[in-house]
Amino acid sequence: MANLLSPALTVTSPVDLSAYDSRATTGFDGKKADAEKQLAAMGEELSDLQEKLFAGGRSGASPTRVLLVLQGMDTSGKGGIIRHVAGLVDPQGLAITSFKKPTSDELEHDFLWRVERRLPEAGLIGVFDRSHYEDVLIGRVRQLATPEEIERRYGAINDFEKAFTDSGGILIKCFLHITTDDQKERLVARLDDPTKHWKYNPGDLDERMLWADYQHAYAVALERCSTDHAPWHVVPSGRKWYRNWAVATLLIERLRDLDLDWPKADFDVEAEKARLAAM
Repeated sequence: MANLLSPALTVTSPVDLSAYDSRATTGFDGKKADAEKQLAAMGEELSDLQEKLFAGGRSGASPTRVLLVLQGMDTSGKGGIIRHVAGLVDPQGLAITSFKKPTSDELEHDFLWRVERRLPEAGLIGVFDRSHYEDVLIGRVRQLATPEEIERRYGAINDFEKAFTDSGGILIKCFLHITTDDQKERLVARLDDPTKHWKYNPGDLDERMLWADYQHAYAVALERCSTDHAPWHVVPSGRKWYRNWAVATLLIERLRDLDLDWPKADFDVEAEKARLAAM
């Protein structure tokens, strides 16, 4: 059952994001209620797989670690994925990082410096809410670096991700695709609901004005940095329920592929039983 959805969403050719349907339900034949029911059912298996991954890392039996990278325009649902998908597993096995504007200290180093410090340890599932890709997205759109430096960064990212996977890391990169209409609908909903005002940032409208520039920057990044060891997945995110189902499915497919098992005891189990019984 492995890799049923991944190939359908993987970037393998030049990207024209305007040709992607944000409300598509690729790989899913059902309605919202069906997806929500399946997502809930996935929770038990995801939890079991995550615990085996965690046990392997903590026992030293396996160097495997997983990193879920979430990128997308404002309101695309990065926080929703963390709540509804990452929230299905034991929080002690998660390492969640939300990358904000670089600090003065971070700016004194190469752009990958702060990212390397937040990579998950063996046995953990790391989640990046935004990531090193910001440095070829906003960095490109807002001209925060020279064209030559932006060009260098694509290669640096590919080398960085290859080193991560060579060391036992598994990368799952998801671009949460929405349209301007999807975003406008969600921004209006935030303004209409006092319980969501805290989510609204007036600066989002400034970035919205640069939508076309960001779509181009994303297209270039997806094309340049979708590799065999770390492919990009374009996840239609106009329907929140499908987005959640799709990312959970991508995660569970990769975890299944690892053929995880419980680490073997490094002690004599029967001898320990005998010692305990004698106490």
